[in-house]
Amino acid sequence: MVKICCIGAGYVGGPTMAVIALKCPSIEVAVVDISVPRINAWNSDQLPIYEPGLDDVVKQCRGKNLFFSTDVEKHVREADIVFVSVNTPTKTQGLGAGKAADLTYWESAARMIADVSKSDKIVVEKSTVPVKTAEAIEKILTHNSKGIKFQILSNPEFLAEGTAIQDLFNPDRVLIGGRETPEGNKAVQALKDVYAHWVPEDRILTTNLWSAELSKLAANAFLAQRISSVNAMSALCEATGADVMQVSYAVGKDTRIGPKFLNASVGFGGSCFQKDILNLVYICECNGLPEVAEYWRQVIKINDYQKNRFVNRVVSSMFNTVSNKKIAILGFAFKKDTGDTRETPAIDVCKGLLGDKARLSIYDPQVTEDQIQRDLTMNKFDWDHPLHLQPMSPTTVKQVTCVWDAYEATKDAHGICILTEWDEFKTLDFKKIYDNMQKPAFVFDGRNIVNAEQLREIGFIVYSIGKPLDAWLKDMPAVA
Repeated sequence: MVKICCIGAGYVGGPTMAVIALKCPSIEVAVVDISVPRINAWNSDQLPIYEPGLDDVVKQCRGKNLFFSTDVEKHVREADIVFVSVNTPTKTQGLGAGKAADLTYWESAARMIADVSKSDKIVVEKSTVPVKTAEAIEKILTHNSKGIKFQILSNPEFLAEGTAIQDLFNPDRVLIGGRETPEGNKAVQALKDVYAHWVPEDRILTTNLWSAELSKLAANAFLAQRISSVNAMSALCEATGADVMQVSYAVGKDTRIGPKFLNASVGFGGSCFQKDILNLVYICECNGLPEVAEYWRQVIKINDYQKNRFVNRVVSSMFNTVSNKKIAILGFAFKKDTGDTRETPAIDVCKGLLGDKARLSIYDPQVTEDQIQRDLTMNKFDWDHPLHLQPMSPTTVKQVTCVWDAYEATKDAHGICILTEWDEFKTLDFKKIYDNMQKPAFVFDGRNIVNAEQLREIGFIVYSIGKPLDAWLKDMPAVA
């Protein structure tokens, strides 16, 4: 029986291994992590991450051929294939600070694999890593191998949170990069055989190691670039009276461009986009390509600009001050159908409003108060370190309250900021909300999900990103 072990029980490792276990009943899959609370959660009815469909998959396999354990060394020792899915945060100090990936956790995983292995193994990079990581890992393994042979493969994940299970069941492609040697080819084939249980062969792509590593960074950079492009256009639309939704619809009809990732919003978030682009910037700089580095840096600059622009619009619309005004924040996760708040635009928007002394009332159906407080007090990039290395009890931001109901959040508020496109926000009783708010009552729709005209009829002053401006807003220009 083939045995697979995955180091890291997070957003990538957990769902990926659960689907492999479901689709390959003849393979034993163990997911290991040093975090006891996280493993306990995977073994309970309350999984540590929210992902539609994940619950069912885990329940079907757990205890049969899918196991969650803190006994890392035992499962690594017994495995034929070891997936490494640990955090690769952005460095906060030293060489490449603010751009380069911090490979501390990767390196310690590699050293531990070399240490405990008694048989040959295939080691698979599953986390997003900078190009040439495989080479570094290879060196660590070979220099500590005690005669055991390791083959390194790159198998980047292309999951979208909120649809991860569907993405795993029916992937656009599975990418496997390996050494172009007989042993390397054999290792690639072994991993191909796992995916071939359910993925059509023409969707399993094989490349060399560097191409696989770079393809992941490139894919995320291209997607983020599309969002920044449409967000840059949204600013121009507001200035000219164009409607960004009409513009993006017309542009998306061009088959060479296509409609996906062309929704203007308050900005992109998630664990990968910013981190991967910063990584790409650093790699370009290290390889003597400053112009290429600057090109990709602009994608992040536009994303930051969009968040600042949103905050400025809120403050300027409300007589240039939100000091001591209650602002309702609807949605804190970086997108709907996930509880993930990593790099969510809501953090910067909330911090911007708090900087102007607003009082915030936050509601998100999947994010806990502890998580929100942690995000609002943590330093940039600290979120990507394992939980046990993050500050334990966040100092609470006194101007922030978290509630479990949109109506409670909006009661007596001066304004509402919609920052996540949860479906339930589209069907709220806005008449009821309006009646319970301070007047004038404002809605700032950072996701373009509400019907602005209907809200204006109720009496709201509405700002929708990239849409023709309300007469009120034209008289209160946002200063950049």
